[in-house]
Amino acid sequence: MLFGALDISSSGLVAQRQRMTAIAGNLANIETILNAEGEYEPYRRRIPMFSPGDPANGSSHGVHLSGIMLDDSPLQMRYEPDSPWADEQGYVGYPDISLVIEQMNAMEASRAYEANITVAEATKSMYSIALEILT
Repeated sequence: MLFGALDISSSGLVAQRQRMTAIAGNLANIETILNAEGEYEPYRRRIPMFSPGDPANGSSHGVHLSGIMLDDSPLQMRYEPDSPWADEQGYVGYPDISLVIEQMNAMEASRAYEANITVAEATKSMYSIALEILT
């Protein structure tokens, strides 16, 4: 059971790291309105989706990133009539990404990551005590 506890906290560490990667991408693209080819295509916020279990080791325990959903909320429209990407009314759509929400999500992911580290350290401590008892 101890090895299972370490696997669970390890899967949580991986999941929270992947979540932080998505958040970092959202923050880095908060003003991005062009795709890689230079065409008008505003960046869509990435939302990580988690599911129970850890398919990496075939366990029903732990957690894994099951996918990344694109946020389909309306774009933030800004009046920029001189922009080549403005619509007929002079508005340009920008990604609907809130700096405050992304920072809160990053703080939550960081705390969950720290909690998983604490669990892993406690598990290692239990391993050590168990080995001392056996010897």
